[in-house]
Amino acid sequence: QVQLVESGGGFVQAGGSLRLSCAVSGFTLDNHAIGWFRQAPGKEREAVSCINSSDDDTYYADSVKGRFAVSRDNDRNTVYLQMNTLKPEDTAVYYCATDDVMGCSIARMEPKDIEHWGQGTQVTVSS
Repeated sequence: QVQLVESGGGFVQAGGSLRLSCAVSGFTLDNHAIGWFRQAPGKEREAVSCINSSDDDTYYADSVKGRFAVSRDNDRNTVYLQMNTLKPEDTAVYYCATDDVMGCSIARMEPKDIEHWGQGTQVTVSS
């Protein structure tokens, strides 16, 4: 059974940092890409970042480039999203997701078409 569990969210002041974790089970990271998405109140879910199985393909939304960094630890079956210089507009529920697609094409999929999601973790950035 495929499972993804996010953790690491919280409340932080603008300019601060958080590291989100996505622990996976039921599959191995060495043959699946993981996408990070977020959904703010009243907005659609959007792709934030992605890392593929061989670390040679990553994706960052323009709004987070230079501030967020995605990484994997295959031994721990965990993907991380390091978020620095956080802004109030980063406030959202953050989700990790995976599907049986090539590389970071998951970041270009419609969220409704992605098969496996975690439960989400809340990130709140105060001004």
